[in-house]
Amino acid sequence: MRAAPTLADWKEMYRALWRIRFFEGHVQRLAAAGEIPGFPHLSTSHRGHGHVLAKGSDLEATFAEILGRQSGLCQGRGGSMHLVDAANGVLGATGVVAGNLALAAGAAWAAQAQGKRNIAVVFFGDGATGAGAFHETLNLAALWRLPVLFVCENNGYAEFTSREEHSNVNHVSSFAAPYAIATKTIDGNDLPTVFAWAGNAIEALRRGEGPYLLECMTFRMAGHYVGDAQQYRTKEELAAIREKCPIERLKRYLLGRNVSADELDAIGERAKQEVQQAVERARAAPRPDPATVLEYVYGSESLAGIPG
Repeated sequence: MRAAPTLADWKEMYRALWRIRFFEGHVQRLAAAGEIPGFPHLSTSHRGHGHVLAKGSDLEATFAEILGRQSGLCQGRGGSMHLVDAANGVLGATGVVAGNLALAAGAAWAAQAQGKRNIAVVFFGDGATGAGAFHETLNLAALWRLPVLFVCENNGYAEFTSREEHSNVNHVSSFAAPYAIATKTIDGNDLPTVFAWAGNAIEALRRGEGPYLLECMTFRMAGHYVGDAQQYRTKEELAAIREKCPIERLKRYLLGRNVSADELDAIGERAKQEVQQAVERARAAPRPDPATVLEYVYGSESLAGIPG
Protein backbone atom coordinates (compact mmCIF):
# COMPACT_ATOMS: atom_id res chain seq x y z
CA MET A 1 0.00 0.00 0.00
CA ARG A 2 1.54 3.29 -1.07
CA ALA A 3 1.80 6.18 1.37
CA ALA A 4 -0.37 9.24 0.79
CA PRO A 5 1.52 12.36 -0.34
CA THR A 6 2.48 14.73 2.46
CA LEU A 7 1.87 18.46 2.29
CA ALA A 8 5.55 18.87 1.46
CA ASP A 9 5.07 16.47 -1.48
CA TRP A 10 2.21 18.57 -2.83
CA LYS A 11 4.27 21.74 -2.52
CA GLU A 12 7.10 20.08 -4.44
CA MET A 13 4.63 19.10 -7.16
CA TYR A 14 3.40 22.69 -7.27
CA ARG A 15 7.00 23.82 -7.75
CA ALA A 16 7.47 21.23 -10.50
CA LEU A 17 4.45 22.54 -12.39
CA TRP A 18 5.77 26.10 -12.25
CA ARG A 19 9.22 24.96 -13.38
CA ILE A 20 7.64 23.33 -16.44
CA ARG A 21 5.45 26.37 -17.16
CA PHE A 22 8.35 28.80 -16.97
CA PHE A 23 10.59 26.42 -18.94
CA GLU A 24 8.09 26.21 -21.78
CA GLY A 25 7.63 29.97 -21.72
CA HIS A 26 11.35 30.43 -22.30
CA VAL A 27 11.34 27.83 -25.08
CA GLN A 28 8.52 29.73 -26.77
CA ARG A 29 10.38 33.05 -26.58
CA LEU A 30 13.71 31.59 -27.69
CA ALA A 31 12.06 29.87 -30.64
CA ALA A 32 10.32 33.07 -31.68
CA ALA A 33 13.69 34.82 -31.55
CA GLY A 34 15.24 32.20 -33.81
CA GLU A 35 17.58 30.78 -31.16
CA ILE A 36 16.23 27.22 -31.28
CA PRO A 37 16.80 24.95 -34.29
CA GLY A 38 13.75 23.32 -35.83
CA PHE A 39 10.15 23.60 -34.66
CA PRO A 40 9.73 22.98 -30.92
CA HIS A 41 6.36 21.84 -29.62
CA LEU A 42 5.29 22.94 -26.15
CA SER A 43 4.18 20.21 -23.73
CA THR A 44 2.98 17.78 -26.39
CA SER A 45 2.93 14.20 -25.17
CA HIS A 46 5.48 12.30 -27.27
CA ARG A 47 7.78 15.35 -27.40
CA GLY A 48 7.14 16.46 -23.83
CA HIS A 49 9.81 18.67 -22.28
CA GLY A 50 7.75 18.67 -19.10
CA HIS A 51 7.88 14.91 -18.73
CA VAL A 52 11.66 15.01 -18.88
CA LEU A 53 11.85 17.69 -16.20
CA ALA A 54 9.35 15.84 -14.02
CA LYS A 55 11.56 12.75 -14.19
CA GLY A 56 14.42 14.73 -12.70
CA SER A 57 16.47 15.85 -15.69
CA ASP A 58 18.70 18.85 -15.08
CA LEU A 59 17.13 22.15 -16.11
CA GLU A 60 20.27 23.60 -17.63
CA ALA A 61 21.16 20.42 -19.54
CA THR A 62 17.62 20.21 -20.94
CA PHE A 63 17.68 23.83 -22.07
CA ALA A 64 21.15 23.29 -23.54
CA GLU A 65 19.95 20.31 -25.56
CA ILE A 66 17.03 22.23 -27.02
CA LEU A 67 19.40 25.09 -27.87
CA GLY A 68 21.87 22.70 -29.51
CA ARG A 69 24.68 23.14 -27.00
CA GLN A 70 27.49 20.75 -26.12
CA SER A 71 26.38 20.62 -22.48
CA GLY A 72 22.93 19.32 -23.45
CA LEU A 73 21.48 15.98 -22.43
CA CYS A 74 22.56 14.54 -25.78
CA GLN A 75 25.43 16.99 -26.37
CA GLY A 76 23.21 19.10 -28.60
CA ARG A 77 22.50 16.31 -31.08
CA GLY A 78 18.89 15.49 -30.27
CA GLY A 79 17.18 18.82 -29.80
CA SER A 80 13.64 19.47 -28.67
CA MET A 81 12.08 16.37 -30.23
CA HIS A 82 14.65 13.76 -29.17
CA LEU A 83 15.44 14.35 -25.52
CA VAL A 84 17.11 11.36 -23.88
CA ASP A 85 18.27 11.04 -20.28
CA ALA A 86 18.74 7.36 -19.51
CA ALA A 87 20.20 8.11 -16.07
CA ASN A 88 16.80 9.48 -15.05
CA GLY A 89 14.78 6.81 -16.85
CA VAL A 90 14.00 8.89 -19.94
CA LEU A 91 14.62 6.49 -22.81
CA GLY A 92 13.85 9.02 -25.50
CA ALA A 93 11.24 11.30 -26.96
CA THR A 94 10.46 11.01 -30.65
CA GLY A 95 9.29 13.29 -33.42
CA VAL A 96 7.11 10.51 -34.85
CA VAL A 97 3.48 10.35 -33.75
CA ALA A 98 2.95 6.99 -31.97
CA GLY A 99 6.60 6.15 -32.51
CA ASN A 100 7.31 5.98 -28.79
CA LEU A 101 4.62 3.39 -28.00
CA ALA A 102 6.53 0.41 -29.36
CA LEU A 103 9.72 1.63 -27.69
CA ALA A 104 7.94 1.64 -24.32
CA ALA A 105 6.58 -1.85 -24.92
CA GLY A 106 10.11 -3.01 -25.71
CA ALA A 107 11.42 -1.52 -22.47
CA ALA A 108 8.60 -3.19 -20.54
CA TRP A 109 9.33 -6.53 -22.22
CA ALA A 110 13.03 -6.22 -21.34
CA ALA A 111 12.15 -5.61 -17.68
CA GLN A 112 9.77 -8.54 -17.69
CA ALA A 113 12.28 -10.87 -19.36
CA GLN A 114 14.97 -9.93 -16.85
CA GLY A 115 12.67 -10.48 -13.89
CA LYS A 116 12.76 -6.85 -12.81
CA ARG A 117 9.93 -4.88 -11.21
CA ASN A 118 10.53 -1.94 -13.53
CA ILE A 119 7.60 -0.58 -15.50
CA ALA A 120 7.48 1.57 -18.63
CA VAL A 121 5.34 4.71 -18.93
CA VAL A 122 4.62 6.23 -22.33
CA PHE A 123 2.81 9.48 -23.14
CA PHE A 124 0.94 10.13 -26.38
CA GLY A 125 -1.86 12.29 -27.73
CA ASP A 126 -5.27 11.28 -29.02
CA GLY A 127 -4.02 11.72 -32.59
CA ALA A 128 -1.70 8.74 -32.12
CA THR A 129 -4.68 6.39 -31.98
CA GLY A 130 -5.02 6.71 -35.74
CA ALA A 131 -1.61 5.12 -36.26
CA GLY A 132 -1.22 1.39 -36.72
CA ALA A 133 1.62 1.32 -34.21
CA PHE A 134 -0.83 2.26 -31.44
CA HIS A 135 -3.04 -0.78 -32.05
CA GLU A 136 -0.14 -3.13 -32.74
CA THR A 137 1.51 -2.13 -29.48
CA LEU A 138 -1.67 -2.47 -27.42
CA ASN A 139 -2.23 -5.91 -28.88
CA LEU A 140 1.24 -7.22 -28.02
CA ALA A 141 1.27 -5.53 -24.63
CA ALA A 142 -2.00 -7.24 -23.74
CA LEU A 143 -0.93 -10.57 -25.20
CA TRP A 144 2.34 -10.63 -23.27
CA ARG A 145 0.93 -8.86 -20.18
CA LEU A 146 3.66 -6.24 -20.33
CA PRO A 147 4.14 -3.82 -17.42
CA VAL A 148 3.52 -0.70 -19.49
CA LEU A 149 1.35 2.28 -18.58
CA PHE A 150 -0.11 3.99 -21.64
CA VAL A 151 -0.95 7.61 -20.80
CA CYS A 152 -3.02 9.44 -23.39
CA GLU A 153 -3.04 13.20 -22.95
CA ASN A 154 -6.29 13.79 -24.82
CA ASN A 155 -6.33 17.52 -25.56
CA GLY A 156 -9.03 17.20 -28.22
CA TYR A 157 -6.82 17.98 -31.20
CA ALA A 158 -4.60 15.97 -33.52
CA GLU A 159 -2.35 18.82 -34.63
CA PHE A 160 -5.03 21.18 -36.06
CA THR A 161 -7.94 18.74 -36.32
CA SER A 162 -10.49 18.34 -33.54
CA ARG A 163 -11.32 14.89 -32.20
CA GLU A 164 -14.82 14.80 -33.66
CA GLU A 165 -13.45 15.60 -37.12
CA HIS A 166 -11.10 12.63 -37.32
CA SER A 167 -12.65 9.88 -35.21
CA ASN A 168 -16.03 8.44 -34.24
CA VAL A 169 -14.49 7.24 -30.97
CA ASN A 170 -14.96 9.92 -28.34
CA HIS A 171 -12.71 8.44 -25.66
CA VAL A 172 -9.35 6.85 -26.29
CA SER A 173 -10.02 4.52 -23.36
CA SER A 174 -12.59 2.76 -25.57
CA PHE A 175 -9.73 1.35 -27.64
CA ALA A 176 -8.57 -0.68 -24.63
CA ALA A 177 -11.69 -2.88 -24.60
CA PRO A 178 -10.89 -5.17 -27.57
CA TYR A 179 -7.53 -5.98 -26.01
CA ALA A 180 -8.95 -6.49 -22.48
CA ILE A 181 -6.66 -3.79 -21.12
CA ALA A 182 -7.60 -2.08 -17.86
CA THR A 183 -8.39 1.59 -18.41
CA LYS A 184 -9.67 4.78 -16.81
CA THR A 185 -10.63 8.20 -18.20
CA ILE A 186 -9.91 11.03 -15.77
CA ASP A 187 -9.64 14.81 -15.49
CA GLY A 188 -6.04 15.35 -16.57
CA ASN A 189 -5.93 18.93 -15.29
CA ASP A 190 -6.55 17.95 -11.67
CA LEU A 191 -3.26 16.81 -10.16
CA PRO A 192 -4.66 14.99 -7.10
CA THR A 193 -6.88 12.94 -9.43
CA VAL A 194 -4.00 12.16 -11.79
CA PHE A 195 -1.73 11.22 -8.89
CA ALA A 196 -4.31 8.88 -7.38
CA TRP A 197 -5.21 7.04 -10.58
CA ALA A 198 -1.61 6.84 -11.79
CA GLY A 199 -0.79 5.25 -8.45
CA ASN A 200 -3.59 2.72 -8.86
CA ALA A 201 -2.39 1.84 -12.35
CA ILE A 202 1.24 1.47 -11.28
CA GLU A 203 0.29 -0.80 -8.39
CA ALA A 204 -1.67 -3.01 -10.81
CA LEU A 205 1.31 -3.16 -13.16
CA ARG A 206 3.65 -4.18 -10.37
CA ARG A 207 1.24 -6.95 -9.39
CA GLY A 208 1.67 -8.37 -12.87
CA GLU A 209 -1.86 -7.62 -14.03
CA GLY A 210 -0.77 -6.52 -17.50
CA PRO A 211 -0.84 -3.12 -19.21
CA TYR A 212 -3.02 -0.17 -18.23
CA LEU A 213 -4.34 2.74 -20.30
CA LEU A 214 -4.92 6.02 -18.49
CA GLU A 215 -6.73 8.66 -20.53
CA CYS A 216 -6.17 12.17 -19.15
CA MET A 217 -8.66 14.65 -20.55
CA THR A 218 -6.88 17.96 -20.88
CA PHE A 219 -6.59 21.11 -22.98
CA ARG A 220 -3.89 22.64 -25.11
CA MET A 221 -3.27 26.17 -23.84
CA ALA A 222 -1.00 27.02 -26.78
CA GLY A 223 -0.81 26.00 -30.43
CA HIS A 224 0.51 22.78 -31.89
CA TYR A 225 3.91 24.40 -32.44
CA VAL A 226 5.54 27.72 -31.62
CA GLY A 227 4.03 30.20 -34.07
CA ASP A 228 0.74 28.35 -34.59
CA ALA A 229 -1.90 31.07 -35.11
CA GLN A 230 -4.66 28.70 -33.89
CA GLN A 231 -7.20 29.97 -36.39
CA TYR A 232 -9.08 26.69 -35.96
CA ARG A 233 -10.02 27.62 -32.37
CA THR A 234 -12.44 30.28 -31.15
CA LYS A 235 -11.59 32.98 -28.62
CA GLU A 236 -14.29 31.60 -26.37
CA GLU A 237 -12.68 28.15 -26.39
CA LEU A 238 -9.27 29.55 -25.50
CA ALA A 239 -10.72 31.67 -22.68
CA ALA A 240 -12.52 28.65 -21.21
CA ILE A 241 -9.32 26.60 -21.32
CA ARG A 242 -7.37 29.17 -19.31
CA GLU A 243 -9.97 28.93 -16.56
CA LYS A 244 -9.04 25.24 -16.14
CA CYS A 245 -5.32 25.82 -15.62
CA PRO A 246 -3.89 22.87 -13.60
CA ILE A 247 -1.53 25.16 -11.67
CA GLU A 248 -4.37 27.38 -10.49
CA ARG A 249 -6.40 24.32 -9.55
CA LEU A 250 -3.55 22.91 -7.49
CA LYS A 251 -3.11 26.31 -5.89
CA ARG A 252 -6.74 26.29 -4.78
CA TYR A 253 -6.27 22.76 -3.46
CA LEU A 254 -3.28 23.84 -1.37
CA LEU A 255 -5.00 26.96 -0.13
CA GLY A 256 -7.75 24.65 1.08
CA ARG A 257 -5.11 22.76 3.07
CA ASN A 258 -4.06 25.94 4.86
CA VAL A 259 -0.98 26.73 2.77
CA SER A 260 -0.73 30.51 2.59
CA ALA A 261 -0.93 32.43 -0.68
CA ASP A 262 2.37 34.11 0.21
CA GLU A 263 4.13 30.75 0.52
CA LEU A 264 2.73 29.56 -2.81
CA ASP A 265 3.78 32.82 -4.47
CA ALA A 266 7.27 32.35 -3.05
CA ILE A 267 7.43 28.79 -4.43
CA GLY A 268 6.48 30.09 -7.86
CA GLU A 269 9.03 32.90 -7.68
CA ARG A 270 11.82 30.50 -6.71
CA ALA A 271 10.91 28.28 -9.65
CA LYS A 272 10.97 31.31 -11.95
CA GLN A 273 14.43 32.34 -10.80
CA GLU A 274 15.73 28.77 -11.05
CA VAL A 275 14.56 28.47 -14.65
CA GLN A 276 15.87 31.92 -15.57
CA GLN A 277 19.35 31.11 -14.27
CA ALA A 278 19.36 27.76 -16.06
CA VAL A 279 18.46 29.25 -19.43
CA GLU A 280 21.09 31.96 -19.11
CA ARG A 281 23.79 29.39 -18.41
CA ALA A 282 22.58 27.19 -21.28
CA ARG A 283 22.61 30.09 -23.75
CA ALA A 284 26.20 30.86 -22.77
CA ALA A 285 27.35 27.28 -23.31
CA PRO A 286 29.39 26.42 -26.44
CA ARG A 287 27.97 24.64 -29.46
CA PRO A 288 29.35 21.21 -30.39
CA ASP A 289 32.54 21.17 -32.42
CA PRO A 290 31.55 20.43 -36.06
CA ALA A 291 34.52 18.08 -36.26
CA THR A 292 32.72 15.74 -33.83
CA VAL A 293 29.52 15.49 -35.89
CA LEU A 294 29.97 11.77 -36.57
CA GLU A 295 30.68 10.82 -32.97
CA TYR A 296 28.00 8.65 -31.34
CA VAL A 297 26.57 7.84 -34.78
CA TYR A 298 29.06 5.39 -36.32
CA GLY A 299 32.49 4.33 -35.17
CA SER A 300 35.28 5.80 -37.24
CA GLU A 301 36.54 2.32 -38.09
CA SER A 302 33.19 1.43 -39.63
CA LEU A 303 33.18 4.58 -41.71
CA ALA A 304 36.65 3.85 -43.02
CA GLY A 305 35.42 0.58 -44.46
CA ILE A 306 32.52 2.12 -46.43
CA PRO A 307 33.32 2.48 -50.15
CA GLY A 308 33.32 6.05 -51.46
